[in-house]
Amino acid sequence: MPALSVAIITHNEEANLARTLRSLPEGCEVVVVDSGSTDGTLTVASQYGARVIEQPWLGFAVQKNLALSECTGDWVLSLDADEELSPALRDEIVSLVQGQPLPGKPEAYFVPRKNFFLGRWIRFGGFYPDAKLRLFRKGVASFEPRPVHEVIRFDGASGKLQGALLHHAYPTLSGYLEHMNRYSTLGAEILQQKGKTSASAFDFIAHVFLAPAATFVWNYVFRSGFRDGREGLLLHLYHASYTSWKYAKAWEKAR
Repeated sequence: MPALSVAIITHNEEANLARTLRSLPEGCEVVVVDSGSTDGTLTVASQYGARVIEQPWLGFAVQKNLALSECTGDWVLSLDADEELSPALRDEIVSLVQGQPLPGKPEAYFVPRKNFFLGRWIRFGGFYPDAKLRLFRKGVASFEPRPVHEVIRFDGASGKLQGALLHHAYPTLSGYLEHMNRYSTLGAEILQQKGKTSASAFDFIAHVFLAPAATFVWNYVFRSGFRDGREGLLLHLYHASYTSWKYAKAWEKAR
């Protein structure tokens, strides 16, 4: 049984997957659950020795939980295909999973994530350290069943690692806008299920205009997002727009 398993879901991730797999510790088990890639994703996965499971798309949380269930290691690391371990994080994980279990030692760990937008590390405006719970003992955690912004559910005491997880999420502006469009549609479905469809004129103005404007000012001005240059301006402008799109789409669906 391996000390560490790495769980990744993919769909047309040929451009990213090799970078992710190259950053992993030697000897770890890699489980890739693919939802019908039509590029070279499966070839890349096989070249790096990953065990590939082909599964039609079930939703983010369900797909990721399937990947977790296929892991056999004592510890599981959940990654996205556009993420990469820094050398410091890789060494830290190796040291942790190969160590002896101690009473009271955390069974799950948060890692700080560096988000890159148009090739620039976004350091300000609330985008760093962007801690994510990603490493945990097999069986103690899973993803909450939600259609978007899936998070890992863990009820015990957790720890924090120091090495950074590198997130190459948005190398192009068109890709980012496409991503936000898709996620705002999923977010609108959640709002509609909860009955939050901005039915009144006040709610509509508040959600579609005032809240996004306030979010932009808070993150770009008061949280120093302006220090990330033009990339920071674009990211905070369009990130704030996500809320507007989400509520506008929920209102449109409910009309």
